[in-house]
Amino acid sequence: MQTILGANGIIGQELSKNLGQYTSQIRQVSRNPKRVNATDTLLQADLLNYEQTEQAVAGSEIVYLVAGLKYDISVWRDQWPKVMKNVLDACKKHNSKLVFFDNVYAYGKVDGIMTEETPFNPNSRKGEVRASIATMLLDEIKSNNLQGMIVRAADFYGPGAILSLTHAAVHERLKQGKGAQWIGDPKTIHTFTYTPDAGKTVAVLGNTPSAFNQTWHALTSAERMTGEDYVRIACKTLNIPFKGIQTLPKFGVRILGLFMPVLRESVEMIYQFENDYIFDSSKFERAFSLKATTYQEGIKASLSYGS
Repeated sequence: MQTILGANGIIGQELSKNLGQYTSQIRQVSRNPKRVNATDTLLQADLLNYEQTEQAVAGSEIVYLVAGLKYDISVWRDQWPKVMKNVLDACKKHNSKLVFFDNVYAYGKVDGIMTEETPFNPNSRKGEVRASIATMLLDEIKSNNLQGMIVRAADFYGPGAILSLTHAAVHERLKQGKGAQWIGDPKTIHTFTYTPDAGKTVAVLGNTPSAFNQTWHALTSAERMTGEDYVRIACKTLNIPFKGIQTLPKFGVRILGLFMPVLRESVEMIYQFENDYIFDSSKFERAFSLKATTYQEGIKASLSYGS
C-alpha cells in the first residue's frame, strides 16, 4: 500500500497518475478524498489528529506527505509542527517510509543556484517554519528512526495549478483579453516547476529504495526564464501580441495586502521575485536520465487546461 496524505491537491493528483505504474494499491487521504485511479481506496482523516493519522498510515509501505495548509503564518506556526510530528510518529510505528514534498522557503534568499546542498537560511517567517519541520524529518533520518526523503520543487505552473501565480496573473488574464500581471521584477530569472514533472519525480523517487535518506530537487527545466520571457511565450502560444506586463512592486503588494489577506501573507516572500531565483534539478536528471518538460510545452498545456 502506498498512501498519499493530502490527496486532491495538484501534486497529490499528479503523483497519483504516476503511481499506477508501480502499484494498484493507492490510499487517498484527506478530509474529503477523491479517486484519481479506479482502484484507489479513500480514507477521511485530519492530520492534526494523531489517531486519525496513525490509522491513515497503517499498512503503508510508502507514505507521501504532500498536504498544504492555509497560507497564513499563524496557521503554519501552529499546525505544521503538529502535522509533521503526527506523520513521523505514525510512520515510525508502522515502519513506513516517508516522502515529504517541500518548497524552497527554508533556503531564504540565495545568491546563485539552489541545489540540494543549499543550507537553510530562511529570511521569512514562513521559511522558518519550513526549515523547522524539514529539520524534524532530517533528525529522525539521522537517528535511523525511519527511512525518509525530502523532495523540493520551485514555484509551480501547470494544467490545473489554479493557485499558482502564473494561472491567475498570466494565463487567465491573457485568455480574457487582459494584460498579464507580475509581482516584483519581471526581468529577473524565476524558475518554475511543471506540476506533471513534480508528480513524476515524487513517484519515481518513492519507488527507488536507494533514493531514501537524501534530499532531491524535483525535475525542473534548466531554461533561464524571466517573468517577461514567460509572458512572451504565453502570448505567442495564444497568437496574441505581447503588450508588456503590469508589475506590482513590494510597496504595492503591501498596500493591497491591507484589503486582501493572501497578498498580505505574500509580502515577505517578494524577495523571490525581486532577485534571481534559480533552481537546479540536475542531481535527479543524472540519476534517472529524465528531462524536464520545456516551458514552451508546459505553458501550452497549461493554457489549454479547461478549454
